[in-house]
Amino acid sequence: MSTKQLEQVAQWERSKEDKLAQDYYLAQKNVQDNQRKLTGLQSYRLDYLRQLQQRANKGLGAMSFGQHQAFIDKLDSACTQQTRVLAQARAAAEQRKGLWLKQQQKRKAVEMLIDKKQQLQLQREARQEQAMLDEIATQRFVRKQA
Repeated sequence: MSTKQLEQVAQWERSKEDKLAQDYYLAQKNVQDNQRKLTGLQSYRLDYLRQLQQRANKGLGAMSFGQHQAFIDKLDSACTQQTRVLAQARAAAEQRKGLWLKQQQKRKAVEMLIDKKQQLQLQREARQEQAMLDEIATQRFVRKQA
């Protein structure tokens, strides 16, 4: 494969890596968003419990207490569900990170191959130049002797 073809492959690998890096970034953002939602839900639940406790200290009927308890149960359920969503988002982010890192290795491998090919080409050119200089020196020496 020529260096030019390898450069095209490297460019293709770079673009794939960029896309996977973007996917990973979005997955991380999703984790952060879901973490904020969970933190918000937990904070709201705690505030609601504090308010309920203040009301209970002033006196609260059984029916009203039951309604508040039902709402707390809904908040608990929402927190549990959001915790699952957050876990799934984290798993997806880790998967995307793995894909991105694997693609990064592919790109680096192609770039190393390009570098190796270029080094070999430079060595070949240096040997040819040295051979040419040796030939010129030999011809000068032979002319001097003659």
